[in-house]
Amino acid sequence: MAAKVTMPSLPEKPLSNVPLQLHQPKNFQFDSVPESHAWLDLHDHPTVEPIGPDTVPLIDLTDPKLTAKISKACEEWGVFQITGHGIQPDFLTRLEAQIHRLFALPADLKLNAAKSPGDVSGYGLVPISSFFSKLMWSEGFTISGSPLHHAQKLWPDDYSSFCDVVEEFDNVMRQLGNKLLHKVLLSLGLSKEDIIRACPVRDWHDMSAAVQLNSYPPCPDPDRTIGLAAHTDSSFLTLLYQNSVSGLQVLRPKDHTGPMRWVTVPPVPNTFTVNIGDLMHVLSNGRFRSVMHRAMVNPAKHRISVGFFCGPPMDVKVGPINKLTGPERGPVYRPVTWQEYQRLRRKLFDKALEAIKIGEEIA
Repeated sequence: MAAKVTMPSLPEKPLSNVPLQLHQPKNFQFDSVPESHAWLDLHDHPTVEPIGPDTVPLIDLTDPKLTAKISKACEEWGVFQITGHGIQPDFLTRLEAQIHRLFALPADLKLNAAKSPGDVSGYGLVPISSFFSKLMWSEGFTISGSPLHHAQKLWPDDYSSFCDVVEEFDNVMRQLGNKLLHKVLLSLGLSKEDIIRACPVRDWHDMSAAVQLNSYPPCPDPDRTIGLAAHTDSSFLTLLYQNSVSGLQVLRPKDHTGPMRWVTVPPVPNTFTVNIGDLMHVLSNGRFRSVMHRAMVNPAKHRISVGFFCGPPMDVKVGPINKLTGPERGPVYRPVTWQEYQRLRRKLFDKALEAIKIGEEIA
């Protein structure tokens, strides 16, 4: 079983409800990093370049040894990159162009599509922002369901090109996510019959999903701030596409090659990065750990990324698969729906996974 990774401690005074306008004053056009965005604890662990044993696995989905390679990557890393996924480079270029188009809009216009209270979709802060006393050097736009409503607020007369790309992305990623989910379950040693019985997602139409568009503007002093604070994802899997600007880092546990460390995940053209999320951690009974990751910023280049979060139908409970439990290791986690787990995350953040351990309860 993989070594346990401890989440970074949270500040004593989390960020209160800050008006969205104050999150990106001057639209990130600063000569220096303001105190509102200055982080002091970015060097909790050393950062290493992706060389030798610290190279995140790159897996071709057409590889005959695919199942074994995914199993090794999930057990040792909780993250891997994929090629051979069948999504065409010209589509990814169109997707990038629409993301740039969105975040290039004036701040006041983007605020027209701000998230409403209690709503998941729209322009705004990432949900984990409320747990931190400092602001992050990033902008986000979440899409759950159709993008039409918000796109019409941004481009009243020219929203179709954005919607078309986002809807195509959602469609192809649901199919890719479903394929990867089944490959990951096979890599746990399950048979196809086991998966039919135990997998909470019957086919790609069944899948609950969300799209997260991210913008990390250039920063005058990138060592003093962060684009996205360290966290794990709540999903089964998260598929991330990033442009050519580096920034994604994953936390590697202490092992025979070195201490706990942040490893950079380099942007490889036409690849996706696959993160194991908390619900896969639960489904695998802790064998495949969810990966802690963060996003750093660049002094001169604009980084963008788009994450696709794959989860079960919202009303379906997810617990350890029976075949992965036994006399020596019973089920570690109680079953939860994704909706219930997301509520726990909003309340407990890094302690949510611990809170659903059997025999554990966190107030």
